[in-house]
Amino acid sequence: MGDFFQNGPITTLHDLRLRPYDELEADLTSWSEQRPMSLIIPSLYSELQGDALRHIVNELSQVPFLDQIIIGLDQADADQFAEAKEFFSKLPQHTRILWNDGPALRRVDEIFADANITPIEPGKGRNVWFCIGYYLASGRGQVVGLHDADIVTYDRSMVARLFYPVVHPTFGYSFAKGYYFRTDGERINGRVARLLVTPLIRALRQCLGESDYLDYLDAFRYPLAGEFAMHINVVRNIRIPSDWGLEVGVLSEVQRRYTTQRICQVDLADAYDHKHQRVSFDDPTDGLHKMSRDITKALYRKLAIGGAVLSPEIFRTIKASYYRIALDMVERYGHVAAMNGLEFDSHSEERLVEVFAQTIMEAGDDYLSHPMESPFIASWARVQSAVPDAFHLIHEAVEADNA
Repeated sequence: MGDFFQNGPITTLHDLRLRPYDELEADLTSWSEQRPMSLIIPSLYSELQGDALRHIVNELSQVPFLDQIIIGLDQADADQFAEAKEFFSKLPQHTRILWNDGPALRRVDEIFADANITPIEPGKGRNVWFCIGYYLASGRGQVVGLHDADIVTYDRSMVARLFYPVVHPTFGYSFAKGYYFRTDGERINGRVARLLVTPLIRALRQCLGESDYLDYLDAFRYPLAGEFAMHINVVRNIRIPSDWGLEVGVLSEVQRRYTTQRICQVDLADAYDHKHQRVSFDDPTDGLHKMSRDITKALYRKLAIGGAVLSPEIFRTIKASYYRIALDMVERYGHVAAMNGLEFDSHSEERLVEVFAQTIMEAGDDYLSHPMESPFIASWARVQSAVPDAFHLIHEAVEADNA
């Protein structure tokens, strides 16, 4: 059952399960003429082989208020791109696929590289960045949303709830972040958010002192959610990270530019599940180990920009504080699982906390060794300044591929 509790500086919009979905859809449909909406879905070709994306496409084909759907397709050859065009052809909305590995977009990428503005690291961040570029180039829509391609529990009500706060004519929000309960029906998931991000933020507050930024992050119920919606004015100017710090980086960029009254989080689902990353205990370049390292470095960079002085001694103190807080959280989640009849392996949870504690030191060493390193990709406002015909180039490339 939903609640109405408000925590911290961010407005929380709960789903109290009192209003039928078709009423939300009717509102969005009526507003869509004045505020057309686009949806971005970054995807690997391999997602086309699973059931999750096929179900997502079936659900989206029934959504009347979306004007445009943009698919960012990674790791696909020519035959696979042709297969993707067939796969997404049932969508009735204006649908475009960005073939990120195709020759047309590669040529655009080379032009951007000559101007020193192209993302270097492949992955979701780069995929999303190019999709945002096409969204701006298309001239369609005042609000854009994003969600992943591997949501097993997808329902089209998710996209309605995601867009609703930003599209509503009187709410005044420029950015909405989704949240939910991560579960596969048998256990509590969302390990990086539960066991790294929340306890680390609280350890940072304890060791470095209170800050508006940490209060802001701590207010989000699921800061690593890959679902968000934002007004076109937000999209033009934010920089997004190319690594696993994408979600935290976007939150940081939005907080830098907007007051908290323009930012909200919205309840998307009772239960949510998608593809899980492996832990990779011994390899810091893969799986949850790399994810946690990138996220932790993103937090360090933001705090340093805000004036925090970071040192090996500080990182050791943060690690000790984090470790105690995280172990307490494991105990709490064990109680939640027991009351709700869910499986809970406290040994594996505590082992993961030990990996994350190690990550805090590894990320600190990385940061101190490369303090000027920045994974942020240039904003599209900067891209347009460096390459004045950037939008024309990306629009022509995508339209040619989709012809």
